[in-house]
Amino acid sequence: MQTFYTTLLTQIYGAELAAHVEPRLFGLVERYRGRIAKPYNASLSERDSLLITYGDQVQEGRKAHLQTLTEFCESYLRGVVSGVHILPFYPWSSDDGFSVKDYRVVDPALGNWNTIEKLGETFRLMFDGVINHMSAQGEWFQKFLQDERQYRNYFVTVEGNPDLSQVVRPRALPLLTEFESASGKRKVWTTFSADQVDLNFQNPGVLLEIFDILLMYVQRGAQFIRLDAIAYLWKEIGTSCIHLPQTHAVIQLLRAVLDDVAPHVYLVTETNVPHQDNISYFGDGKNEAQLVYNFALPPLVLHTFRTGDASVLSKWASSLTLPSDRTAFFNFLASHDGVGLNPARGILSSADINALVVRTIAHGGLISYKQNSDGTQSPYEMNINYFDALSNPSSKESLETQIDRFMAAQAIMLSIVGVPGIYFQSLFGSRNWKDGVKVTKQNRTINRQKLERDELEKQLADLNSFRSKVFTRYCQLLLARSSSSAFDPHGSQKVLNVGKGIFAVLRTSPDRSKQILCLQNVTAKELQIQNPIKKATRGLLTSRLRESTLTLKPYKTLWLD
Repeated sequence: MQTFYTTLLTQIYGAELAAHVEPRLFGLVERYRGRIAKPYNASLSERDSLLITYGDQVQEGRKAHLQTLTEFCESYLRGVVSGVHILPFYPWSSDDGFSVKDYRVVDPALGNWNTIEKLGETFRLMFDGVINHMSAQGEWFQKFLQDERQYRNYFVTVEGNPDLSQVVRPRALPLLTEFESASGKRKVWTTFSADQVDLNFQNPGVLLEIFDILLMYVQRGAQFIRLDAIAYLWKEIGTSCIHLPQTHAVIQLLRAVLDDVAPHVYLVTETNVPHQDNISYFGDGKNEAQLVYNFALPPLVLHTFRTGDASVLSKWASSLTLPSDRTAFFNFLASHDGVGLNPARGILSSADINALVVRTIAHGGLISYKQNSDGTQSPYEMNINYFDALSNPSSKESLETQIDRFMAAQAIMLSIVGVPGIYFQSLFGSRNWKDGVKVTKQNRTINRQKLERDELEKQLADLNSFRSKVFTRYCQLLLARSSSSAFDPHGSQKVLNVGKGIFAVLRTSPDRSKQILCLQNVTAKELQIQNPIKKATRGLLTSRLRESTLTLKPYKTLWLD
C-alpha cells in the first residue's frame, strides 16, 4: 500500500516532495489502524435510503437539536430509511453550515459527538467533508492573517494580476477577496463567497490535516463521506481550475487510505456539473467515489412533468452505466441547495432549460446565476421547493392532484438504479419558505425551513393534513421498495418504450431472481398500455392482479412484481 501511496503522491506533488510526504501520511494511517469499528453489514441493498437533513431541522425548546432529531427519527423513520445525512454540524459562520469554522467540533447548539454517535446507533450516517474551503472567521484563517508560520500557505493566494479568465465560476461573485494581514494585503481565492476561503492543497500539510479530520469522522461513525464541491479542489492558474488531474488524484489517495483502514466507508462526490464530468468521479470504478450524486435527475424530472413527455428522461436513463459493481448513483430530486441547471445542459435544449427557469419564477421560485468566462451571467440554479416546482401554488388545481404529481416524481427517483437520497422537506411535505428568504436575503433559504417538533407531530397525527398525506404515501413507496431485491443498487435496469406519457423501467436483482416493472404516468390523462412483460402480474404497492391491459390514471404509479 505504501508503494501505491507513493504513486498517487507523486502525481500530486512530484517525486521529490512526495518522498517527504509519504512517511507522514503512512504514520497518520497507522495511528487510525485498528481504532475504527466496522459495522456488522457494510454493503448496500434495496433497504438503503438516506434522509438528507440539517441537524437543527426539528426543534424543541432548549433541547439540543441533534437530540430532538434523533428522537424524531427513531419515532417516525426507523425501518423507513436506513441512514441519515446530517448536513454540516460543525461551528459555522455562513451558508447554513458550509462555511466551517472548526472541522473537529460539533456546534454546541446541536449537541456533541455523543449525540451524533447516538443517532448512529439506529441509522447509517453520512458526514460532510467541506474541504474545498472553510470560514474566513475560523481559527486557521485568522492565524493565516496573523502570519503564523504553520498557516502561511494554508489558503490559496494570488500575487499580481494573472489572467484568471479561464477559471470556471459557480457564482456571480468576485473570485478573489482582499484581506488585511500581518504581512500586508493578501488576495485570497474565494470560489463561493468572501466568507469561504479556499484551502491550498498544494501544501501537503493541508492534505494531511484534512485526511486526519476525515479519518476522525470515520472513527466517530461516518459510513459515508460526502465530498462537498470537490471538483474545485485544486487551483492552477492558466487552467479552468475544475476537474483537474490533481483533484482526481487526491480523491484516489483518500479512497486508498480508506480502503486500507476503513474499507466499509463510501465516498460520495458532490459535483454540480454536466453529467459526463459528474460521472468521471467514479474513476475506473475501483479507485475513486463509490457513489456520485445524480445531478441530472432533478431537472430532467421537472422537464418530464412540465411537458408530460418522458422521452428525454427515458433516453437519458437508458444511457446510465456504471464502471463496476462497486459503484452506484446517489439519486435525489431535492436537497438543501436548489435544482442545478448545468447538469441538464447537453441533455435538454437551451429552450427547454429556459422554460424551466420561466416556470420556476411563475411558481414563486428564484434563480441564482453563475459568472461565465466572457463576463456574462447565466442561470445556474433554480431555488424552489420541489413540490412547488412541480405544481403552481397559485393555481386552482386540487391539492390531491398536486400531491399525486409530487409522489409520481418521487416514484421515478425511487425506481431507477441507485441509492435514494430524500430531503427532509420532501419527505414531510414542505412548501416554498418565502418568509425565510426575506430574513436571510439568500435564495436557497426558500427550501431550508426549520420546523417545531410539536407542530410537525401534530400535523403528522392528523391524517387529513397535507404533511401527513405526503409522509404516509412516501413511506408506502419506501417500504415497498425495500421489500424487493429487484431494487438493489447493484442490480440492473432496462428502460422500456411504452409511449411518451409513461416512464417505464424494468428492474432486476443482481442474481436475476427478482424483477419489478415500474410504470409511471407523467401526464394528467388516463392512459392504457399493453403489459410489456406479457404475463399476469401483481402490484407491489397493492396486491391487485394485473392482466394484459394496464390502465394508469393521471400520475398513477404501478410497480408490478
